[in-house]
Amino acid sequence: MNHGSGHDPVEPPAGYVFQPYRGHEDHHAMAAVRLSCLERDRIDAHSVVEGLPTAAEIAESSAQLVDPSDNQVLVVHRGDVVGYTTVRWWRERDGTWLYRHRGYLLPDHRGRGVGSAMLRWVESRIHQLVGQQGTAQAAVFGANATTTEEDATALLLGSGYQRVFSVIELELADLGRLPKPGKQLPAGIILGSVGPSDYHAAWKTVVDSYADSASVPQWTFQDFLAEADATCWRAAWRGEHMVGVALSSIRRHDRTVGEVEELSVQAHWRRLGLGRALLLEGLRSLREQGAVSARLFTGSANPHRSYDLYESMGFQRRNEYVRYRKALHG
Repeated sequence: MNHGSGHDPVEPPAGYVFQPYRGHEDHHAMAAVRLSCLERDRIDAHSVVEGLPTAAEIAESSAQLVDPSDNQVLVVHRGDVVGYTTVRWWRERDGTWLYRHRGYLLPDHRGRGVGSAMLRWVESRIHQLVGQQGTAQAAVFGANATTTEEDATALLLGSGYQRVFSVIELELADLGRLPKPGKQLPAGIILGSVGPSDYHAAWKTVVDSYADSASVPQWTFQDFLAEADATCWRAAWRGEHMVGVALSSIRRHDRTVGEVEELSVQAHWRRLGLGRALLLEGLRSLREQGAVSARLFTGSANPHRSYDLYESMGFQRRNEYVRYRKALHG
């Protein structure tokens, strides 16, 4: 099979076949591919950025794809699935359309030109999508790889991709030993839980914190509501005005792990101890819900020095996830 729009058909090396994603019957084979890549690529199985998914989690992720049988392809060798690759896309805050692909290939099948063929396939598919959607003036290729995925990194760099930024994941391994509170909060600041009537304020607080970040997907209030679970959310108020929020949750497939998904404080309330206080309250709420450890991630070039805050709270670095991009033409 191939997808092209004025591009030559993409074929894998001899002995390999590109097979369209078929649904439920593929999920266990795809999970097996990820498991078999674990040691070679030194993957953190418990990562909240990109860990080791179960077949059920792959099913959920595939269901979120647009036209999954067109935008996810499996690599088959002698009847066995040995790899797969996926295309997703979204519009970022600055108007860029990012077409991001992510591929996985069993270590024993690397170095045979299969990875390069997978890359050509997704790029051809993206060219077709861009043509259909009329986004050529604002579209770019995007790809992810951890710093430990040496083979994928070499392939991307050798194919013209450039590192744009990275995401650092950190872990607080023991929620039973939380740090002490920091300095006293400013007068009039109250910390508390978040109710449905506060959802819009919480969403806006987070969105506003990304005002200067171009490479962030658009996040509508409807998107926010679709996944809202305020059990472990905490906010800071000055009177009736929300000035900061910590959005935390328990991982659905491993309820011993909590995730701090967002920690945002309004610009004129930063450097006053609100971030630390909100984070601590969020971690306590995760512990109350049964979490043993907590994870979070932040941009390596975060302008608000959140990395320093997390380390001061006892979080330790686990891995770095690099975001690569390449122009569609040139």
